[in-house]
Amino acid sequence: MPRTIRSWGGQLIRRLGMLPAGTPDGLGDDARLIGRTLEQRVVVFFPDTVEGLYQLRQWYGPLAELDRRHGVLVVASDSRAARAIRQESGLEVVTVARYATLDDLFSRGAVRLALYVNHNPLNFSMLRFSSMAHVSLLHGDSDKVVSVSNQAKAYDLSFVAGDAAIDRMARYIPYFDASARCVAVGRPQLDTAVVAAPERRPDGRLTVLYAPTWEGAQPTAAYGSLDVLGVELARRVLADDRLRLVYRPHPLSGVRTPAYGEADAAVRELVRAADEQQPAAGHRVSVDEDLEAAFAASDVLVCDVSAVAMDWLPTGRPLVVTDPGHPGVVTAQTPLLDAVPRLARDGVDGVTDLLVAEVRDDPQRARREEMVRYYLGDTTPGASLARFLAACDDVIARHEDEVRRTQAG
Repeated sequence: MPRTIRSWGGQLIRRLGMLPAGTPDGLGDDARLIGRTLEQRVVVFFPDTVEGLYQLRQWYGPLAELDRRHGVLVVASDSRAARAIRQESGLEVVTVARYATLDDLFSRGAVRLALYVNHNPLNFSMLRFSSMAHVSLLHGDSDKVVSVSNQAKAYDLSFVAGDAAIDRMARYIPYFDASARCVAVGRPQLDTAVVAAPERRPDGRLTVLYAPTWEGAQPTAAYGSLDVLGVELARRVLADDRLRLVYRPHPLSGVRTPAYGEADAAVRELVRAADEQQPAAGHRVSVDEDLEAAFAASDVLVCDVSAVAMDWLPTGRPLVVTDPGHPGVVTAQTPLLDAVPRLARDGVDGVTDLLVAEVRDDPQRARREEMVRYYLGDTTPGASLARFLAACDDVIARHEDEVRRTQAG
């Protein structure tokens, strides 16, 4: 009886959505999946909850193209995330709650490629299947410690943005042959967009995009600046008649550290109040638009060590990367961080003059332009998507040959 009560209680908690943030609800489609033979050649494994959907959303476009070629199935562990993915992407999505269902589902069928957008520990429930090749996509290229995680060894291959990522992994991951296990595909999420220069308004204000990352899951990855300089940065930009602020918060801001969430709320309130006092200035919070739209409206980016910095490079515009100075943070040393101004927590006093000078003079423009190909490869619209699709074609074909070889043996 106690076990029955516990089981019933667990089901009730899951169905009422009372689980802690980040915990999959385990409400699966298992009963109808048992015995099914999959026709898709590609599976995207996403065991996260809705809080992590930003990692997958940026891949919707490339995955839609891949679906047209090979068929793509998204396997989720959380029914709420599955519902959102289904509505937003148009891809087929199933929710699997039991490992036995995965074992049954992939014991047959045509799946030859599994893709992963993060290093969630639950990925290991999929990694045991040798009938498919396992490829890490992640959700951006950056100098964060996660980009050089030892977890990369768990996957057969890593699809990375460019040569910078390969060099970074070769330097920081021991016993890892980056040249053999990394495939540079650029950033197919971005290469269909041509970011035009921002329109000049009659007031002549320059637009500053402040796009901090979140606080990070552990001290070594605490790259976020919001809690130590974000509020003061926003206050100073909003008070300068030469500047307009577009604030783009990270979706996970404040999930781990209350002070970070409080700083996010404070910046939002500052922007709201400034917009109310000076509606013509155009200060705003960017949450309901694509990143490319925020880029297109901005003259200079202030961001933390994150993928946003790399994605900004093709715009050719000035970039300032923060250095919040959190103890224990591990940052890969790369040419980009040497070529842009760094904004420390004690450097906010002169930040508006710095931003204006960066836009008007742009002393590092030539160095940044040299890095575009190194970090992202060919950024001609469509080129990266073509490389991504070709890489997937190649992996599927090679693994099909490998499966035939092992079955013949």
